[in-house]
Amino acid sequence: MSIRPILRYPHPGLKTVCAPVTAFDASLAALADDLLATMRAAPGVGITAAHIGVFLRVMVLELDRADGVRLYVNPAIIWRSQETMIHAEGSVSMPGVTDDVTRPQAIRFRYQDVDGRMHDEAAEDFLAVCIQHEVDQLDGIFWLQRLSRLKRDRLVKKWEKAQG
Repeated sequence: MSIRPILRYPHPGLKTVCAPVTAFDASLAALADDLLATMRAAPGVGITAAHIGVFLRVMVLELDRADGVRLYVNPAIIWRSQETMIHAEGSVSMPGVTDDVTRPQAIRFRYQDVDGRMHDEAAEDFLAVCIQHEVDQLDGIFWLQRLSRLKRDRLVKKWEKAQG
């Protein structure tokens, strides 16, 4: 388990659409372990392989230690509720910058586990927001793209100023 460097916004890799995982082997398990260590060190509650420059459809969530670690391989959202919710979002690739994003309040999604078994689950509220946020990243959509142009420009200027 090693902590890997995280790509920082506006790295072009953060716009990369990730490829499906086809090999469910020891290297996938090692990647998942590295993602967890990197996310905890960031710190964050979610991370994708894209955040560390590995462009495969793998993401890890840990909303809190008591809830446990969730690993999703090849996740795909298959249904979104009409009801929405607003939640503050940010990214391990842009630490210290957050803003409110509106997303569907509930989803159904399909994914594989580290052994390649398929799962179909539902999520709502904070878990649903986190899954949608990370699936967006796997699809090459950085969370800022979910904001109005005015909000996005304001946050990017704040980020650039903080970076020197």
